[in-house]
Amino acid sequence: MLILTLLVRDEADIIAANLDYHFSAGVDFAIVTDHRSVDDTPTILERYRRGGRIQVIHEEAETYDQTSWVTKMARMAYELGASWVINSDADEFWWTAHGNLHLALSTVPDVYDILTVRRHDFPPVEDESGRFSNRMIYREMSSHNLLGDALPPKVCHRAHADITVAQGNHYVIAERLGETLDDGRIEILHFPMRTYEQFERKIVNGGSAYEAPGSPSGVGRTWRHAYGLWRAGRLRALYDERVLDRVRVANRLSRGEIVKDTRLKTALERLSPLPRVPRAAGGEKPARDVAST
Repeated sequence: MLILTLLVRDEADIIAANLDYHFSAGVDFAIVTDHRSVDDTPTILERYRRGGRIQVIHEEAETYDQTSWVTKMARMAYELGASWVINSDADEFWWTAHGNLHLALSTVPDVYDILTVRRHDFPPVEDESGRFSNRMIYREMSSHNLLGDALPPKVCHRAHADITVAQGNHYVIAERLGETLDDGRIEILHFPMRTYEQFERKIVNGGSAYEAPGSPSGVGRTWRHAYGLWRAGRLRALYDERVLDRVRVANRLSRGEIVKDTRLKTALERLSPLPRVPRAAGGEKPARDVAST
């Protein structure tokens, strides 16, 4: 069994696409921790929970303890019988040329318990209307975080009873954990900036949680930096520097900095939407085109 874990907050614009895509790509079940969402995220998650596809955990703390919350989900995945666990964010879409994530992981040699997965950012675009996957179709050839550092990879792992998932899902720790494989069989298509409104909300939510008393210290450096820019009134300028308009698309394509990549757009267009389940009264709140690769 392949289980996906997600830690989300106010992800109504992307959470259904994330779940639909991963279920179509071989994920059998998902465990989702919702951290204080105030948009339609809880209602959307309730539809999937009632459909038997996910388990939902609600965290209401003002702090942001990602390591503790994701570790809890990863250990739950082991108890549910997972063979492999993918710990992801709502804006990350795990892609394999095998066509099926479960198949790609089932062929990993037994000596390896950890798979390194590289991430590739899709920059925001000038026109923010419509579904993100229909307009964000240019992938960076070399992605960097908001501090200018190379975007670090994530990992997925074989299920272990005593697994600990580090902050950011960048590495895991457990006794008798096997070796790490980095062969590119899976990659992550990453959509962190879909609109300015969404990006600003993400930075304010995360930055304020990291600065709340009791939050883990020494982590969240990139998020804290962006939150400082927001408080200084400079977050919009940072976002605008990354927005692709027609001129920037042409220039960056000619320099080989971006490539047209419609794989996720095509994959989501092929999916049928999950039928809506009415919410019960009094219930829980709920260039080179690589499209064919």
